[in-house]
Amino acid sequence: MNLKEMLNLADRIIFEKTGQHLDDLQAAVLRGTLQRETYKEIAKEFECSESRIREIGSELWQILSENLGEDVNKKNFRSAMERLQVSIVSHYAQDSVQIGFVNFCGENRDPPDRSKSDPDNDETANAKQTKTSHQDLSEMPELGNFFDRTSSLQTLTTWILQQNCRLITITGISGIGKTSLAVQLVKQIKNEFEYAVWYTLDEFPTIDKFQSNLIQLFSQSEKQDSSPTNQKPLPLIKYLQNHRCLVVLDDVHNLFSSGEFAGKYKPEYEEYRSLFKQIEKLSHQSCFLLIGWEPPKEVPQLTSENTPIRTLQLTGLDTATAQEILRDKGLAESDNCEALIHRYQGNPLWLKSVATLIQELGIGATEVLIDDTILLPEDLKDVLQQQYDRTSELEKQVMSLLATENQPVNVATLLQNAQISSSDLLNALQSLSRRCLLEKEASLYTLSPVLKQYIKGL
Repeated sequence: MNLKEMLNLADRIIFEKTGQHLDDLQAAVLRGTLQRETYKEIAKEFECSESRIREIGSELWQILSENLGEDVNKKNFRSAMERLQVSIVSHYAQDSVQIGFVNFCGENRDPPDRSKSDPDNDETANAKQTKTSHQDLSEMPELGNFFDRTSSLQTLTTWILQQNCRLITITGISGIGKTSLAVQLVKQIKNEFEYAVWYTLDEFPTIDKFQSNLIQLFSQSEKQDSSPTNQKPLPLIKYLQNHRCLVVLDDVHNLFSSGEFAGKYKPEYEEYRSLFKQIEKLSHQSCFLLIGWEPPKEVPQLTSENTPIRTLQLTGLDTATAQEILRDKGLAESDNCEALIHRYQGNPLWLKSVATLIQELGIGATEVLIDDTILLPEDLKDVLQQQYDRTSELEKQVMSLLATENQPVNVATLLQNAQISSSDLLNALQSLSRRCLLEKEASLYTLSPVLKQYIKGL
């Protein structure tokens, strides 16, 4: 490509994004970049400040990055344009070509609005969806009965289908029902996507292997839906831009190191950070749903409505729903089940474990509740051990201290008793909170009765 062709291609991208063609100063920045001029040299030629040129360059690189699906900057602008030209010629020999939201070589057409449906054409829409939908849900577990999570389902559905959030995490302590909720969600919304994929892995593949697996699924499906060609696979972000995809990653905490603060990547998985940031920052029409005991460090617990990322921290079931679990396990409501549910905080796995023990011993829940007894069946202790082992030494120290406190305590009390620096304490509290191991009441901190009992027994 010559300089004029590259500038024309860049102008098309900018126009599709902003509705305006390159102005003289923007064109000068791109032209100077292609001619390997420095920002200072470009500023001198155009008689303006270097800072102004840098600002314009930054805006241009951001727009180009969003539309090309890669990090475009002053150093790689030329090569990015050349790759795009090769992609257009080799991958899309047809009348209308869409890269991101940019149409080349044909009439401009807006991408279809999948958030709206025409009730008069439901049968046609369903037929098209069946034809174009590709699902690989072979690793999605079958979990039997689903206990009511209506509010959480509505929240997630709104985030994904109405607000078009790109990166969502579902977190919560072990056994709380994260995977069960996600399975129910996918069953309800999977047909809104061209692709729906579920990965449940004890050990995640390297980033290259993971992306290769997804790209292979996308590229094979495209070949099935069109005439056979010799097209080369595109970068993953391109498929996420060109198609509406739902990608679920279960047990995402396996990406992170044990013995460290929450969300710290293992060295071999560090590049997943870049992938998740790309999923969040670049414009596309897909959604990644991450499920685990802790979120990536770069995903905040509290998110703004103005960002495309969300975090749902799952808590226990309400009393009425939790009673269904106990009834399924053979416990009658006369067995003081409400108190049992409260003590085990409506955690489905914890309640099933304790109810099984009660039934096998032939005793009633009322006997268990004498003297604030907390039963810890062996299978429950195994689950708690897995999550406890992931924590850092500082976190273990703070939990041991909280386990001895009868009432919630504030930071000042913890500082006095723990004898660690305020910085270390605050970092430990934040990490425990992100792991969902900490309970907060206003400015006071405590542990759940079950977790206290477990730590006291170590």
